[in-house]
Amino acid sequence: MSELIAVIPGDGIGPEVMDQTTRVLTHVRPDLRFETYQLGAEHWQKTGEVLSDETLARLAEADAILLGAVGAAPGSKAIPSGLIERGLLLKLRFHFDHAVNLRPSKLYPGLPTPLAESVVADKLIDFVVVREGTEGLYAGNGGRFRPDTPQEVATEVSINTAHGVERVVRYAFDLARDRRGQLTLVHKHNVLVNAGTLWRRVVAEIGEQYPDVTTDYLHVDAATIMLVTNPDRFDVIVTDNLFGDILTDEAAAITGGIGLAASANLNLSGTYPSMFEPVHGSAPDIADQGIADPRAAILSGAMLLDHLGHRADGDHIRRAVETDIVQTIGVRRGTSAVGDAILAALG
Repeated sequence: MSELIAVIPGDGIGPEVMDQTTRVLTHVRPDLRFETYQLGAEHWQKTGEVLSDETLARLAEADAILLGAVGAAPGSKAIPSGLIERGLLLKLRFHFDHAVNLRPSKLYPGLPTPLAESVVADKLIDFVVVREGTEGLYAGNGGRFRPDTPQEVATEVSINTAHGVERVVRYAFDLARDRRGQLTLVHKHNVLVNAGTLWRRVVAEIGEQYPDVTTDYLHVDAATIMLVTNPDRFDVIVTDNLFGDILTDEAAAITGGIGLAASANLNLSGTYPSMFEPVHGSAPDIADQGIADPRAAILSGAMLLDHLGHRADGDHIRRAVETDIVQTIGVRRGTSAVGDAILAALG
């Protein structure tokens, strides 16, 4: 039976980039079925609902989820801070146990980058960040004592479990084995001694089972420097939730910007659907103008096909997108025109 893909177009440019993504996915896999869910900031503003239990149960029946982008437009009904992020995005990640947030970064030939020419000349800048997705400081363990007073105390507690760390680290080692055989752990164990010790121990123990993978370690502050001075040293980076969130945006900035950055939120057990989304936001300032770049969303769709076992189709899409990127550097086109070009490259 054909796979069912739940599509959450979201807000702003989300529907526009999702339209092109489903066009491309349908072209390479005509048997895919799509079911659309209206969720996001605009949906909450209209209905007062973020994500109901009924909708969550229906999403659970899908084979995978595609998300466009969510976020309110300036001047629209004010949304409480964190409502959409925690009530929709993090709720999906935690409920569906998206253990790994996976973000590839690749600098294509000739693509503009803030990196110095000496850094990128004749270098292979092609790495993946494996970010833990359900624990750390994003686990929601914290609170406020004496709020809105001069004596206010606010806490956020970082949760790190052996189970959570082990499954992410093992995934990262498997990925490194399939790539160039290099894994870098990024943390801050000299200050975050408890969590850092757990991460280092797990990497060392699992690493013994992967003699073909070389491992090293960087403090997160050193990693931020290396990403802009020596990014070709990286193959697979494994790190915790917060550090991964920060590093992946830096990684996107040096490899063409978040407009080309794809991502996956993976359920490693297959119990629930995994979710695939471009890293960029809803960009309400350019919504409905037909100028949004859909290639990050399309590349996320390629990652979706990988996850469903259609790696050849995912590779086919990546090659078409790479061809389009290299051949159109500096050319301004509309959203549909980009989709047309990629469909033509697919043949």
